[in-house]
Amino acid sequence: MQRVSVSLAAALEERPDVTVTVLALRSSWRFLHLRAVYWLPLALLRIMLLALRGQADVVLFSSMVTASLAVFLRPLLAKHQVKMVAIAHGRDVTLPGVYQRYWVRRILRALNAVLPVSTATAAELRSRGMAEERISIIPNGVTLQRFPQPFISKREPRGTFVLCSVGRLVPRKGFAWFVECVMPLLPAHVHYRIVGSGPDHGTLVAAINRCGLGDRVQLMGRCTDSEIAELYLNSDLLIMPNIPIEGDMEGFGVVILEAGACGTPAIAADMEGMRDVITEGRNGHLCTTADPDAFARLILRYSLNPAALEQLRTSTAGHTTESFSWSRVAETYVALLHSL
Repeated sequence: MQRVSVSLAAALEERPDVTVTVLALRSSWRFLHLRAVYWLPLALLRIMLLALRGQADVVLFSSMVTASLAVFLRPLLAKHQVKMVAIAHGRDVTLPGVYQRYWVRRILRALNAVLPVSTATAAELRSRGMAEERISIIPNGVTLQRFPQPFISKREPRGTFVLCSVGRLVPRKGFAWFVECVMPLLPAHVHYRIVGSGPDHGTLVAAINRCGLGDRVQLMGRCTDSEIAELYLNSDLLIMPNIPIEGDMEGFGVVILEAGACGTPAIAADMEGMRDVITEGRNGHLCTTADPDAFARLILRYSLNPAALEQLRTSTAGHTTESFSWSRVAETYVALLHSL
């Protein structure tokens, strides 16, 4: 969510038809929650001052978490005809506990509109009482400049067929499931590289050892942006094998866009936010969730047909550029905010 917020703010600031004031908490993840304790009241005060001075038409909250401020701002901003809009990513809507049962619904009542990043997130908003006319789906974008060009010429011939996954090591990502259930179905020249850290690390190590895949599955830990871009460029397919976890969800799948910017197609589970990112046959394929044979068939199709893979890589790069650049997504945001 942080990267999405920063990228959207930068894209909006470049536009001549809007004036943007950014109220951002810039912090490492380690201290983010501590710093938020004093940042949120300060942001509340700054928004109130902007409204009182007539310097704001719309407040755009970067997530449902920061949109908590809308509950307290509603009386003043309604009086000054300042609209409040929040981006909803997925998990910020479905977090369990008191937040879920009580607070999310209060936030939704305070907002003038909510912009879910996917159809799945929009469905979660409806189930929590958000009126249809106040929901507008706007997908995430990708900063194309972060990734080297051209897309395909940097790849070198090799004997292995490389799959990659990028994300936090948590159960819903399905990485351990893929190692245990899909990798044994694939030939020895198919290798799998996983970038990320998290509580599922031990489960992944156990799955790798149990299946005897130490020479074919590599846990790369946390990597820099340039290292991840290099991984995408030198991988044949991105794998997103998510599995359903109650109370948790994949709201969109930004890594599909990041890989797509490098011309790397994705094979993703047919669930939640991935459905809004994958256009079948253009930038990858959706695969039946938790179906190892279906995943294996699609991977084998491209590992045995280099020409088909190169065609899909070219299509993926073009589709990502045309549909998901931040400049295009920002244009959609501005049009909607103007309409309010």
